[in-house]
Formats: sequence, C-alpha cells, structure tokens
Amino acid sequence: MSIRPSASAANDRLFWLALLAGPLCWLLLWQLTPPLRFRPDWPLTSPLPLLMAVLVYPPLEEIVFRGWLQGSLQQRLDPASRACGISRANLLASLAFALLHLLNHSPFHAAGVFVPSLLFGLFYERHQRLSSPMLLHGWYNLGYVYLFGS
Repeated sequence: MSIRPSASAANDRLFWLALLAGPLCWLLLWQLTPPLRFRPDWPLTSPLPLLMAVLVYPPLEEIVFRGWLQGSLQQRLDPASRACGISRANLLASLAFALLHLLNHSPFHAAGVFVPSLLFGLFYERHQRLSSPMLLHGWYNLGYVYLFGS
C-alpha cells in the first residue's frame, strides 16, 4: 500500500471504507457482547457522555497520539520499516493508545481500541493532517458510546 501525503479524505476510497467499517464493527460487537440494557433515547436525557466521546476526546487524543507521539516517532524511526503497510511509529503510538485505555476500560475493551488506532494512524500518515483520524475517531466513538455507553 502506498502512502499518498497529498491525498484528500473526500477522494480516498480507503477512507470511505474505514467509515463504513464502523457500523459493521458495532453490529459485530453487539453480537459478541450485547449491552445489558439499551435505551435508544438516552442521549436526550444525558447528552454529555456522548458529546464528550464524539466532540472532545477524539481531537484531544489525536493531537497527543497522532500529532505529537506518532509524529515524533516518525522523525526518529526508519519510515521504510513497515509491516502490512503499518509504520513502526503508528504501531508504537497505537500500542500506547490502547495501554492508556486500561485506565478506564476493561482489558478486553482497551485491546479493542488497538485496531481502530492503527487505522487512525494510517490515515494520519496517508493524509498528513489530523482531520482524518479525528473524524474517524469521533465516528467510531459515536456508535460505540451510543450503543454501549448508556
């Protein structure tokens, strides 16, 4: 897979596939670990958790993990060293991202953020801007928190 620094997310088919993967993953997760109770109207009565997960955490986490950590690692590590199109900088930043989630999540759910984090890092490198991973991150959080965070 080639990395195209000037690629635009709007014209990137892989980016659109990553957006479509969100609902498929939510359905799979629902099948594997259905929520104990699901009230579809809960964001209307308590919107703050959903708003934080979609509008606040993704930009902050992407600035730290993609903009700072992955960006710093990219400057220090060999950019040609990749496994399945994933750079070592992305792999290490994603591992740190997953480990940090152990503070507030079970090991199962903390491990579950590793693959999405690799996608966020891939699109950070691919588009050379934070907007792509922020958008994906917010979208993935929207479905997860709406379905499982009530």
